[in-house]
Amino acid sequence: MDHAHSESHPHVNYLFVFLALCVCTALSVIFDVVEMSPSLLVFAVLAVAVAKASFVMTYFMHLKFEGRWKFIILMPTAILGVGLMVALAPDIAMHYYDYDVMQSQVDPPEHGHDAGHGTHAVEETTEAHH
Repeated sequence: MDHAHSESHPHVNYLFVFLALCVCTALSVIFDVVEMSPSLLVFAVLAVAVAKASFVMTYFMHLKFEGRWKFIILMPTAILGVGLMVALAPDIAMHYYDYDVMQSQVDPPEHGHDAGHGTHAVEETTEAHH
């Protein structure tokens, strides 16, 4: 019975997967240290992140050995994840660097009649107590 149970579970070389994850982590550190263009850096870091996630999902979460039904179950989650990013993009990403604030409508305080009333009142009260 033990022999039949061992045949139903495929053998995975977890040491190889661990070493591949270590290589991916080393690449992430190298990309952080080496000077490169921002667009290339983003592409490289995302590629390493996708590779690491693929290793973890495929082998440690055993998705490699599941049937095709896993795609049916994961599809709504993927659609909602992408849909959430698309829905929030106008609020977060599109206006993050938008500095078109109308400054002309804000009037700075003038140094004439209103500017020093608070300080004069404090000085008068402190002189009255002495």
